[in-house]
Amino acid sequence: MPKPHPRSVPSEEVPARQLSDPRSIRALAHPIRLALLQQLTLEGPLTATAAAALVGESPSSCSFHLRQLSKYGFVEPAPGGRGRERPWRASHFSLAIADDQSEPEFELATDELLNHFLDHSLSRFQASLHSRRAYPAEWRQAFPIQQSVLFVTSAELTEWVADLQEVWHRFDRRISDRTMRPTGSRSVEVLLLSYPLSEPEQRSASRRHGQRASNPGEHSGRAPDEESAGR
Repeated sequence: MPKPHPRSVPSEEVPARQLSDPRSIRALAHPIRLALLQQLTLEGPLTATAAAALVGESPSSCSFHLRQLSKYGFVEPAPGGRGRERPWRASHFSLAIADDQSEPEFELATDELLNHFLDHSLSRFQASLHSRRAYPAEWRQAFPIQQSVLFVTSAELTEWVADLQEVWHRFDRRISDRTMRPTGSRSVEVLLLSYPLSEPEQRSASRRHGQRASNPGEHSGRAPDEESAGR
């Protein structure tokens, strides 16, 4: 998935496709399809055979999954070739999940896609740990691994993410225009993840209520056995 932050405000130069249809979201929620879409984004147009060599799948499998991605508008045929030798290209270089949907079907499809996306990305990160030492020193020092806890309001977090994305989007054009990639540049995946460490207030209140309901002795100040004996 080209953009790791699903609720991101897309770059004006490289508009994101807003995903709001649960069927389209589920169509993308597949490890092979995510891998194919990423390779088309990084490498440009690819045939099913060429894509198969990059993602480690058979050409027939890649051909099937590319057709499914095409059905839901994620990829499209590129000029030249026929059949399995027909090249495909990504229809968009950026995807974003719509933030104005609350239907259960949409939320379930979104969770499924994000789970596949994170599995896909984190597996690549874990694999990179084994090859990290093979890179020159300047690259080893440039790869960050950092974790932090912020105490912020929702407005502050939104502003903080927007500030990061302003820097992020400076490099967007290099995805679609190879001539803008400087000599010595590499493709580097950057993940922006944020999540609360505390439970939502509603869930915490429901859990506390459930604990009280499961122990009726708490309401009277006596243990359940004492209440029974007093009847």
